[in-house]
This record gives sequence, C-alpha cells and structure tokens, in this order.
Amino acid sequence: MLVHYFVAFFLLSAIHLNVYALKSYSQYQLWRLNVTNNEQVAKLHDFSRIAYQQNINFWSERFRKNIPIDVSIAPESINSFAKFLSSDDMKIQYDVIMKDIGAVIERQKLIDKLQPSSVYADDFAYDKYHPINEIDAWIDKMVQTYPTLATSFTVGKSYEKREMKGLKISSNKTAVKLDGTPVNEKKAVWWDGGIHAREWISPATVIYIVHALLSNYSKNPIITHFVDQFDYYILPVFNVDGYAYTWTNDRLWRKTRSKTSDPNCFGADPNRNWDYHWCEGGATHDPCDEIYCGSKPFSEIETAQVAKFIGTHNSTLVHYINFHSYSQLWMTPWGYTTKKPVQFKLQDDGSAKAVQALRAVFGTEYVHGNIGATIYVASGNTVDWTSGTANITFSYAVELRDTGEYGFLLPEDQIVPSGKETLAGELALLKYIEGKVYA
Repeated sequence: MLVHYFVAFFLLSAIHLNVYALKSYSQYQLWRLNVTNNEQVAKLHDFSRIAYQQNINFWSERFRKNIPIDVSIAPESINSFAKFLSSDDMKIQYDVIMKDIGAVIERQKLIDKLQPSSVYADDFAYDKYHPINEIDAWIDKMVQTYPTLATSFTVGKSYEKREMKGLKISSNKTAVKLDGTPVNEKKAVWWDGGIHAREWISPATVIYIVHALLSNYSKNPIITHFVDQFDYYILPVFNVDGYAYTWTNDRLWRKTRSKTSDPNCFGADPNRNWDYHWCEGGATHDPCDEIYCGSKPFSEIETAQVAKFIGTHNSTLVHYINFHSYSQLWMTPWGYTTKKPVQFKLQDDGSAKAVQALRAVFGTEYVHGNIGATIYVASGNTVDWTSGTANITFSYAVELRDTGEYGFLLPEDQIVPSGKETLAGELALLKYIEGKVYA
C-alpha cells in the first residue's frame, strides 16, 4: 500500500512539475496592426529586430502596407508598445485579436483532454496534436499496419540526440509515362512539417495526408495511381528538439535548441540556415532573434542532416514541400529576393492547380506566388536550397491555416479539414508534376 502511495505521489509530482515548467503566456495579448504606408512598414521592421528585448514577438513576418501584422505582447510591455504605435511618426491603428494568449492555450489543452477523438484509427487520433514520442510510435505503427507500402528511415540525430524519424511510402510498382510505357526510374517526393516548432498544424496535416495515402491505397483509384507513380519520403517533424520543447517548456518556441554565442539565447531558425544566399535579407546574425541564421550555413545539425539525405536522393527527387503555418499561402522560390527564377511560371502554375483544388473542398482561400514577393524576403531558406542547389524544380513552401484568428494556436477541430483540403491540393499538384516529368 505504501509503495502505491509513493508511486502515485511521484506521478502527481511529475505532472505538477511539467505543468509549471511551461512558460506562462497569461495576460499576453495578440494585436493586429493595420499598416497603411511604407514609412510605418520600415519603422516596424526595424523595431521587430529588437522587439524580443521587450518580450514582444512578431507572429507575422509579412511587412507590407495594407497587410495586417500580428504581434504578441507581454503584459508589462502593453502600455509602452501602445504608446509607440500611437506616436506622431507612427500613428498605427490596431485591434486586439486575443486578450489573453495564455487563456487560449489553457482552453485548448482542456478541450483536448475532454473531447474524444472522432477520427481514430490504428491506435492514433488524427484529429489531435501529438508529442514527438507519439508521432515516432505512429510511424512504427504505419510500418506494421502497411508493411508492403511503408518503411521507416532516420535522417540522423538532432542536437539533443533525438532521432529525426521519417516514413517512406513506396508500392514497388513501376511508374509509367503518360503514354503508358514504363519509366526507367521512378521519381520521388519529399514532404516535411514542423521546421518551426510552434507550427503544430504542419506535422498534424502531414500525418493526416500520409495516413490517407496508406489507408486508401487500392481503394481510391486516384491515390493508388499516385502512390504507384512516385516514392514518398516524409519527415513529419523536422525540428524535433524545438517541437519537443513546445510540449514541455514553451508552446510558442520557434527555433532549434542548440547553444549559441549568447549563453541566454538558444537555437537558430532552421529555415534561415541553408547554404544558399545564407544570411542576406530577412535573416540576422543576432542569436537572440527569431530569425537568427546560425553561426554559419548548416550550423544546425538538423538542416545539415536533411540536406545530406536529400543530396543522396536528388537524382530521383522532383518535388519538395516545406509545410508551415500560418497565412494560407502556396509559394515557390525565390525567397532570398523578390525576383522570380527562370522557372517561376513552371513552378507557380503548379501552385495555381493546388490552390484551385484546395479551395474546392471547403472554400479556403490561398494566395500563390514566389516567397520573396508573396510573404517576405527570407534568405538561407529551405526551398531556395532544394531548388537552387539540389535542383528539385517543384519546390514549395506552404503556409497552412489560418489567416490569423488563431495563428499558431489553431484548434484541433481544424486538423482534419486542413488535412482534407491540403491532400486535395497536393493530388492536383502531383497530377501537374506527373505531366511534366513523365511526359
């Protein structure tokens, strides 16, 4: 009896400690700034580089006039930031989108506990967010459940020695050209989610799509066709350390978890760490900044491992997607500049097909274009490298739901709708790519 008491005590203690290890966002507010001229844009952009010093975090990185900018503000900075926005040389109007970010986080956690899953299969809830250990176990379950289609692979180990675990889907059928003749070499696709840790909808959407491909193979003719036509390499969670940290310490953490030159600041932005126009526009050498590019290209072991893996497969890889949230955008290179690459029309026509098919499911509106002109300049990003160095022509960065009502805190009831519409968009894009590479 005494043993059971101590076991219960330590379990409760562990739960208690875990809860209180989480960074509190109590009374933090999310504001939407209504920027109307380029002078306001420039001053806000300059301020964003030092905003972390006041515990102010720009959720939006799209600094353009007439496009709303979402900013989270710690309670102690609310008055000073309001004064800054109302100053004579700013005069920026704003709306309060969330009065208490912490309350939103806690409410979603409570709903998660009380609301049973309605999309449950293979010991996994597809309408819930899951920590990294459950996602790894799900990969193993997919291999066990679909042994003729699924195998697991490991890209490498993260900074904190976690496995970067992925899933490969291959029917081992010979792909065919559009005229029905067999091809010599089947082409391949890579998808990843969670490169930014706090963007939970991206791993959840990738997981939903993967299960849809596996569970509908031989049942749905369209899915069966595309599983036969391509091999798929899927990394549900790219930034495994950062993602784990969002579950244990800070729900809104973005970067990796490596040590930096500043002992008080950790991690780099893994989407600014690639060796293609590294750390030019839209990135910084400040290790405390959210868009810190790292000490050098591929300083982050996670980006280096993925680049190495892709490098060993880039003779077959023709399509890459880096899934993010939020803003509802389907984008192509370049990100390091607003200029468009020579192959822009070829790439963007695929985006248009995807966005059209996606919209047909629930009416969700996406915008498409190249990264630098559509959202912001971001040098050293993933898809610039996959396109410019690895020569994966059909490389895309996709910003999933929503457009700011919840932002990074998208409720779980939107996981399945996001999965369904993104799958529809992706199948349309695969059809487009098939017509180009198997002609």
